[in-house]
Amino acid sequence: MTSPGELDGDRAGGAGGNDRLLHPERLERVLIHRSRYAEPDFHPRAAVAAVFIDAPDDVELLFIQRAAAPGDPWSGQMAFPGGRHEATDADSFATATRETLEEIGLDLSPARSLGSLDHLDGGRATNRPIAVSGHCFWLPERPDGLVLSDEVADVVSVKVRDLLDRERYIDYVYPRTGMTFPGIQLDLPHQVVWGLTLRFLGDLFARLDHPFLIHPER
Repeated sequence: MTSPGELDGDRAGGAGGNDRLLHPERLERVLIHRSRYAEPDFHPRAAVAAVFIDAPDDVELLFIQRAAAPGDPWSGQMAFPGGRHEATDADSFATATRETLEEIGLDLSPARSLGSLDHLDGGRATNRPIAVSGHCFWLPERPDGLVLSDEVADVVSVKVRDLLDRERYIDYVYPRTGMTFPGIQLDLPHQVVWGLTLRFLGDLFARLDHPFLIHPER
């Protein structure tokens, strides 16, 4: 099992160096290759993009904060960019890339496609089942010129080491139901990673032989 320091890129070598254990080649080895990914066989369906960024001092993951909207069960929540499958989408990969472009103006066509995570049920907190696919990408630097849609309030790049910091693990109270879930507190008080996004992270870190010290329910 790797140590947190090894996984989050603290080893010498600088951005992009192959001696960093969290690099695209390693992620490609542990993720599901696109040719072997089995699309969910029930509807509705959605897909998200987990975008890794080779930042100067650590690999980062890109998250969005959804805009506040009355009646939206995910209003103000942290998530990976993504959304519902449309009839014109060839597959869930197309859904993830299209939604990322629409939501934050990030074109993933030049990005390195790393592979996929297991699809998950994204409706457990709302009792509205939806199959959500997670596809992973690698960017060599932080993107600029992002244009946020009305559905997105903010974009945040989070260091992997912060996602592994046990001091950030909290009990998050989902305001719509009052139920408590495990979460990761980001730098701002109103930004917490929990639920479906946390479960995708759990799958990711388990594949990297570094199971979460926080235990999101699957």
